[in-house]
Amino acid sequence: MNLIKNLEWRYATKKFDSSKKVSSENLELIKKAIQLSASSYGLQLYKILIIESKALRQKLKSASWGQDQITEASHLIVFCNYTDVNDKHIEGFLNMTAKSQGIEVKNLSGYGDFMKSKIKKMTRSDSFHWTSRQTYLALGNLLSECAELKIDSCPMEGFEPEKYNEILGLSKQGLNAAVIATIGYRSDEDHTQNRPKVRKPLNELFEVL
Repeated sequence: MNLIKNLEWRYATKKFDSSKKVSSENLELIKKAIQLSASSYGLQLYKILIIESKALRQKLKSASWGQDQITEASHLIVFCNYTDVNDKHIEGFLNMTAKSQGIEVKNLSGYGDFMKSKIKKMTRSDSFHWTSRQTYLALGNLLSECAELKIDSCPMEGFEPEKYNEILGLSKQGLNAAVIATIGYRSDEDHTQNRPKVRKPLNELFEVL
């Protein structure tokens, strides 16, 4: 029940109190929640940037429709998907699996071949959209953990990925800015915090077949 109450508490914060910062201890908990996110095959085909630099965030604000959350929040989180999935990603995952589960990596070759065969059937566009969707699963864990910690957050799609890629040098790393979020603490001046939460009723949202 605590999770439901905390999710009822959270909202997409529009104005942050720039004087308040997320502690390093809480930031580690948020990182752990993201790390534990579900992902297809467990591959985690993304990388997350935690941006604290005021100067860098000022540059990114211009590529984020001028939204104040970018510079006012405690941290800006950029979820980046890998743009080209290859055998190295899969082999790296198999090596981690073998090490963490205490088994020979050769015993995982069948599963590795299965993943490679499925991924090779994807077009580059399909692969790009697949990996970008994975970042939203990780974003969901961030939002839930922030709510648990009573840290405000705002998921954001209102930005220009191409400009983010350029400013952050992502393309040369085989990465793309897929979705972003700001975290911190709400300002007393954010009037949206007092608005009732608007959601479809359960009987309209769900259908049992």
